[in-house]
Amino acid sequence: MTERKEKAHFVLVHGIGGGGWCWYKIRCLMEISGYKVTCPDLKSAGVDPSDPNHILTLEDYDQPLTQILSALPDDEKVILVGHSAGGMSLTKAIHSFANKIEVAIYVGATMLKHGFSTDQDVKDGSPDLSEFGDVNEYGHGFGVDQPPTSVMIKREFQRHIIYHMGPQEDSTLASMLLRPGPLRALQGAKFTGEGADLVRRVYIKTMHDRVLKPEQQDAMIRRWPPAQMFALESDHSPFFSTPFSLSGLLLRVADSLH
Repeated sequence: MTERKEKAHFVLVHGIGGGGWCWYKIRCLMEISGYKVTCPDLKSAGVDPSDPNHILTLEDYDQPLTQILSALPDDEKVILVGHSAGGMSLTKAIHSFANKIEVAIYVGATMLKHGFSTDQDVKDGSPDLSEFGDVNEYGHGFGVDQPPTSVMIKREFQRHIIYHMGPQEDSTLASMLLRPGPLRALQGAKFTGEGADLVRRVYIKTMHDRVLKPEQQDAMIRRWPPAQMFALESDHSPFFSTPFSLSGLLLRVADSLH
């Protein structure tokens, strides 16, 4: 009798202001197919009670993900998936836990080998929403005369910018659950060392993205080419607008590993 190989374990990492809840459609589809799926809330996100204005480093922000990867058995690897700013958490994890990651999949995500180390990194990996007007609401944990420590897109702009191709009920749900994210922690993230290329990477482009625009995604892909690339006809949030296509691509990558 042929031994049945256990199906992959996916760890899905949300972007700034989101939470594990963002992935509810993807988690459902993948668990129905027999896969193990973990959707952590990073610090200050989802149901985590932390104040984003007090989270000043990516190490602190990523603690929930670090705990998951640290607790994995020696013989287990995961498929790590990151959306938007969650790509920074993926790259940090690659540097720290390469032996625990089978493949890292960036979904419309910031993919910078060295983090925000240069002006070009900022140009390629930071959203520029100025064309939409005054859309951001900032928190100032050290006073209004100091640089902001947290950020969230104002509610009246969220659907138009983040979810414009998805169902209305999903953008309504998101407007109830989005929280300010730790801006300082992400802006200050830089990566050093030789571990960045130890893990296979896949990039899934979001072709109608108004947050991390397609030309920014292309620039990051050119500068740090992944092993494989796919494209979705989606907005910034394909877990809402194209969940079947996105889950299909994730499972296709998983199947290609064996």
